[in-house]
Amino acid sequence: MAQVLEFKLPDLGEGLTEAEIVRWLVEVGDVVAIDQPVVEVETAKAMVEVPCPYGGVVTARFGEEGSELPVGAPLLTVAVGATEAPASPAPSTSSASSAGTPAAEEPSAGSGNVLVGYGTGAPAARRRRIRPERVGASAAPAPAPAPAPVVEHEPVPVAVPAAAGEVNGRQGPVAVVSPLVRRLARQHEIDLRRLAGSGPDGLILRADVDSAIRRAEETARAQTRTTADGPVVAEAPTAGAAAPAAAAERIPLRGVRGAVADKLSRSRSEIPDATCWVDADATELMAARAAMNAASGPSGGPKVSVLALLARICTAALARYPELNSTVDTAAREIVRLPGVHLGFAAQTERGLVVPVVRDAHTRNAESIGAEIARLTELARTGKLSPAQLTGGTFTLNNYGVFGVDGSTPIINHPEAAMLGVGRIMPKPWVHNGELAVRQVVQLSLTFDHRVCDGGTAGGFLRYVADCVEQPAVLLRTL
Repeated sequence: MAQVLEFKLPDLGEGLTEAEIVRWLVEVGDVVAIDQPVVEVETAKAMVEVPCPYGGVVTARFGEEGSELPVGAPLLTVAVGATEAPASPAPSTSSASSAGTPAAEEPSAGSGNVLVGYGTGAPAARRRRIRPERVGASAAPAPAPAPAPVVEHEPVPVAVPAAAGEVNGRQGPVAVVSPLVRRLARQHEIDLRRLAGSGPDGLILRADVDSAIRRAEETARAQTRTTADGPVVAEAPTAGAAAPAAAAERIPLRGVRGAVADKLSRSRSEIPDATCWVDADATELMAARAAMNAASGPSGGPKVSVLALLARICTAALARYPELNSTVDTAAREIVRLPGVHLGFAAQTERGLVVPVVRDAHTRNAESIGAEIARLTELARTGKLSPAQLTGGTFTLNNYGVFGVDGSTPIINHPEAAMLGVGRIMPKPWVHNGELAVRQVVQLSLTFDHRVCDGGTAGGFLRYVADCVEQPAVLLRTL
């Protein structure tokens, strides 16, 4: 007979404790295969598709799109063994019953995708849509608990305790399960105990709260002033009267934006940082880049970007000044110098600022670094970066010149020890070979953890980077 199994939000790794539901990939009544992605969630690190370790029919979904769920919370329920063509053969219940020993069907063997808390195993089956009333159609005649109710768009109601008193004219809990609905009600001061839910079993849906908000707004607009002669409709404000203040918009700090806020706050509170900067003549660097790309020819491979050249300069500078490729172990009161350079670079996306990491950048040339930057940037723009591709950096390069600004004081990407900021490269008057000339000038800013080094080391690092920008031939000595 069919067995209803509950699939909970798994541990997605990297210390993540919650995720936001971005998009459901299955509906109630769908047949899902083992390891089939069922929901797309956004964590503080990246967008992730979560595969289901069971094969069967989806009987309920928990959580609306846009709501947050903690790790371990129910995602959906699956009736295993209720499909016409299950993912794996199930033993005959009729033969078991004839022997006098009822045998419940075993759930599908397991997940082929490794998720924390789930194993690996059986092959996948085809997905198809069946009518919800067919769930449990292949069950044996032996009595068994009824499967979980099929809910088309809303999860099974979970009672949320309310304050003592009447709820819609009776004593009891408030029937609301969605965190989004509760938050919306709090923001607009809607008493959920006074709402009648239109969902199954009186479940309060978002539409119910939206209707209550509209009614409250209409009531506010229609309010009248009472005078001695009776109610008088409120007068329209005169030209000199102050207009009522608009309600402030509240934007939750969660997902990528919340993770960025936490990391920046931690950096400012824990790292005693300092910043030094210098202007550099990048004319020769731009000429060298143009020559490199011209030499590759029309079909000689991808072009080398300015960011790739600056990244290669950074790896050479870190080889000379390894103090800046380190982290501070505050518990042990030790500076930990790291053996390799995993270079992060800031990338602005529609979902916010992310910092993909080029692994082992110290072993790569400019062309290889450029290709990896291009690959990671494309993944960032499509929201497909994995948590592993966003963590583990040892030094960050931030090119804020793409926003048309000259300089900035970067905030260190905790727990790293330094970040190099690069402004826009633009024509400026410059003294070159003793004469005033128009040159391509860039401002370089280095923010560093003053615990790992003093100003002399930081200044030496920044001066070496500037020398390589002004005279790329300096870099040839380290290649």
